[in-house]
Amino acid sequence: MTREDFEIIMAEEFSVVPERFLGKIKNVGFIVEDEPDEEVRQEEGLHQNETLLGLYRGVPLSERGDSYGMGMTLPDTITIYQFPIEEAAGGDPAEIRRIVRETIWHEVGHYFGLNEPEVRSREAKRRQEGHR
Repeated sequence: MTREDFEIIMAEEFSVVPERFLGKIKNVGFIVEDEPDEEVRQEEGLHQNETLLGLYRGVPLSERGDSYGMGMTLPDTITIYQFPIEEAAGGDPAEIRRIVRETIWHEVGHYFGLNEPEVRSREAKRRQEGHR
């Protein structure tokens, strides 16, 4: 899949995040990279056979104080890693779309301040309820 096609899928899947959440997402840049670089791999403690599908970096909304955004504040970032997603999907475009959707939801959960166990618990609940 081309980078452009992947970015289109990412934009389409982000656009279906419900408005009650979208309206609260501020100062976040979405980035597509091929795969986690060595620095990210070390920071995240990944072993050679492990990878990431996405990564949130920034100050979670739940931790932002009154002075957040005063002066120069770099945007938070949500990075989506194309190659690991394509590999996990076996190259199937519909499965790539599903994984991108789930990865966006996962990283947006971190943006809102949820830790990894909380995000995974909510993901499991969404799957049980049959949400898209």
